[in-house]
Amino acid sequence: MSDPRATAGPTRNGHRAVQPRRPFWTLARREAVAGGLFALPQLAGVLVFVLVPLALVFWYSLHEWNVLANTFEYTGADNYRALAQDPTLPAVLLASAVFSVGLVALNLSLALLLAVLLNQRLAGIAVFRTLFFSPVVVSLVAWTIVWGFLLQHNGGINGLLRLVGVDGPNWLRTPVGAMASVVVVQVFKNVGLNMVLFLAALQGVPRELYEAARIDGASAWRQFRRITLPLISPTLLLTSIITVVGSLQVFAQIAVLTQGGPGNSTTVLVYYLYQQTFQFHRFGYGATLAVVLFGIVALLTLAQWRLRRRFVFHEQ
Repeated sequence: MSDPRATAGPTRNGHRAVQPRRPFWTLARREAVAGGLFALPQLAGVLVFVLVPLALVFWYSLHEWNVLANTFEYTGADNYRALAQDPTLPAVLLASAVFSVGLVALNLSLALLLAVLLNQRLAGIAVFRTLFFSPVVVSLVAWTIVWGFLLQHNGGINGLLRLVGVDGPNWLRTPVGAMASVVVVQVFKNVGLNMVLFLAALQGVPRELYEAARIDGASAWRQFRRITLPLISPTLLLTSIITVVGSLQVFAQIAVLTQGGPGNSTTVLVYYLYQQTFQFHRFGYGATLAVVLFGIVALLTLAQWRLRRRFVFHEQ
């Protein structure tokens, strides 16, 4: 009996050669199925916890949902028209922009400076690395509450200033002081994470490049600008995206320190979304603000990703 998997091949000397049929479950197909099964939990998580909520938020933005009256009415683009006419929105967007710019600039520059200093081969440097990174693992709310006490008029910071003859203000009761305070508190909380990423990137730069530059007479600043920055530019891109997205999602620091005040000087977009949704029970309008926030984050991330070809080393 002939093998059913066999096929007739070309004839040779009047005889037809028999070739085995290629099996369906080849190695490539088995590997593809295995890879898909391993990726399936992640894909399911993205679908359930990312894509479906995004679709629901957009759907809710087209409705007015009154939880107290148990009504859910389709309103079309009414929420978006109300958004365009909202007199508070420009101040909210300005506060969000000021907070984001201040946080990104201060966080990245300070993290890079600390990473360069901690990259030195000195005795006991590991202790300082741990100290600078420790705020990252501290509870955000506890960290913010402690800083709230320190920033009061009779708090610890003004107490230190009085030792040198300076009468400090109540940092959280003036628009400029409140914004500067929340930026600094957030920077000190998360600067250790970017510092560790920069430190890992710095340690991956070949030492031979610095030695060759020193032989050619390059100064320390020229070595940093021509060698260090280009080679750690992928990490700069990563940290900038993480920091920008994080700056647009800040909430706990505002809620604990300033509650959006004084006035609307620290009312960022996420906190304004919280106010409209959970304090004023405007769930449809809150969903509209969430759509706007998603659009801003997506556009900024896309812009940073497109700029990688110009600023990131090795990118074409």
